[in-house]
Amino acid sequence: MDLESLLDTTVSTASKFTEKLSDTAAVVTVVTQDELQRFGGTTLFEVLQRVAGTNVASDFLADTRMIGMRGDVTSPGHILFLINGRPVREVMEGGVSGDLLESFPVNILERIEVVKSPGSVLYGSQAFSGVIDLITKKAVRAESRFSSGEGAAGERSVNEEVMFRKGSFSFVEGGQYHEWPQWNVTSRAIGPSGAIASQSAAIREGGLGAYAGIDFKGLSFMSSYTDQEAPDFGPAIVADTRQKRGFANLGYALHATARWKMTFDLTYTRSALDAPQYPMIRHHSDETVLEWTNFVTLSRNDRLTFGTAYNHDAGLETSVGPTPTQIEAQGTRNASSAYAQYEHNLTDEWKLIGGVQANKIGAIAVNAVPRGGVVWTPSGQWTLRLLYGGAFSAPGFDATSLNDPLLKGNPALLPEKVSTVDAQVSYQNNRIQASLDYFYSRQTDLIILNVAAPASTFINDPRPVNFKGGEGEGKYYLKRDWFLIGSVLYQLNDSGSGGENLSPGAALIAKAGISYQSEKGVLVSVFDAYQGHSSGYGSTLNPPASAFHSVSLHARFDLSKHWMKNDARGMAIFVNADDLLNTPVWLPGLGLPPGTTLPVIRGRTAIIGLEVWQKKQ
Repeated sequence: MDLESLLDTTVSTASKFTEKLSDTAAVVTVVTQDELQRFGGTTLFEVLQRVAGTNVASDFLADTRMIGMRGDVTSPGHILFLINGRPVREVMEGGVSGDLLESFPVNILERIEVVKSPGSVLYGSQAFSGVIDLITKKAVRAESRFSSGEGAAGERSVNEEVMFRKGSFSFVEGGQYHEWPQWNVTSRAIGPSGAIASQSAAIREGGLGAYAGIDFKGLSFMSSYTDQEAPDFGPAIVADTRQKRGFANLGYALHATARWKMTFDLTYTRSALDAPQYPMIRHHSDETVLEWTNFVTLSRNDRLTFGTAYNHDAGLETSVGPTPTQIEAQGTRNASSAYAQYEHNLTDEWKLIGGVQANKIGAIAVNAVPRGGVVWTPSGQWTLRLLYGGAFSAPGFDATSLNDPLLKGNPALLPEKVSTVDAQVSYQNNRIQASLDYFYSRQTDLIILNVAAPASTFINDPRPVNFKGGEGEGKYYLKRDWFLIGSVLYQLNDSGSGGENLSPGAALIAKAGISYQSEKGVLVSVFDAYQGHSSGYGSTLNPPASAFHSVSLHARFDLSKHWMKNDARGMAIFVNADDLLNTPVWLPGLGLPPGTTLPVIRGRTAIIGLEVWQKKQ
């Protein structure tokens, strides 16, 4: 790690172009390549659990392990995932991401950019509470790497990557497979008759993922595949599900003039869920996005970003029960949007930003979401931001078209809306990054189930939900070998009219890690992610949603530093150990009756393995 790197950290997600972190008009956390190497992680879920402001949650069907932002876990569709800036949406359930969290190949990542504020002005639906951009490695030479590890309880992990570059042509490819040991649990719930029912089951979890990317001059193509096996929980029913997602993007960048660059992207995502035991359904959904974006440098102090996008979404859900196959839900819709963002430097210290997106989604009336802010940089190290942003999340096809005797869709649903204010002060030099942030978010038209009707029906909640709180985070390189990282978040949420704790996200989240990496190839890192209890969401049937510490250890010893004189080849042994305290974690289950908790973190797992690589100098 070059000690100048913190000062020169750049991001591209906040405004769709590369800029210094200190100049961004957004609250952004970057998981750098150095942090990925130091703290390790078998899955993306484990990596994101360490990010400041994120919290762990659970959904009963497809997202048994879910990542929320700043305590907001009211819906799985409030965080938009990107791969190199392109959306990877799921539109049937309205935004599930469990397959990405469990299966996307972490080893192929260069960095992760986490924007903790609304991003719909530039990215559209589901960029609600935040945006997580998975930015992959770029080939600079021919290089290959392979690692494999196993644990005593049956856990195993395999990773591989290949990179190649010649002239303007580059190729990057990576894959991951892992499997966790079975987890024996007993799930209890109040059944339809009102009696308590229970089922014991052995939970199986694992994932397979791959990514490939090609660049040649201005033309680019990338594709990924994620495949997750996970449990599904109903009224005392534990079943197996399989979530799959395929993603592809064809892009072209054109420099119209020295000051005008435009990009053209065709993005396709297909998601599928197979739940043959419970709730005995199969569904798939497709999203196609055609987008044209323009970046115009009007002057030294003025920059304009504008574009337009066309989306086509389709989804189909069928039953697979003992009765003949029936269509449970289906739909298609077209959406179009136009957006613009303008940045103006009043002086070298003051920058203004403003933007808006107008969108038309199917039969829903035209919507508009704004963005604005002021960035003051009184010195090279200090930055103050005052930001305002809006976002929306369109309803999934299940919510609009389900036709089940016990669960009905509502074609009149409106998109969920949010407005957020951030006030942040940050400090940055060549060894330190630190920030303090106050946020206030108001969410309206949240999509919930009206259980008072004869058949539960999706509706827009007339009550708003307000989130407010503070967040601090910091990174510090004591020397080149010692690194410290930590964060704390405290949030409260209410309806504004007496109702409190409407989201099952924890009020207090604190995280800290320490890492030592020597020039002789020794690496040892420990990280603790603490999450407080979910107030009002205890359970008498299953273990309660108690506070927990998730402690992980990553250690690595580079054998080639001592045994090999040829720098073109290398070998290292490594250890990845998670949840060292061996305490299983149960959390509130979205979509289930209040008080119902689900198993989310199984307890201690440990993998020891070998990594080998070869590269052209």
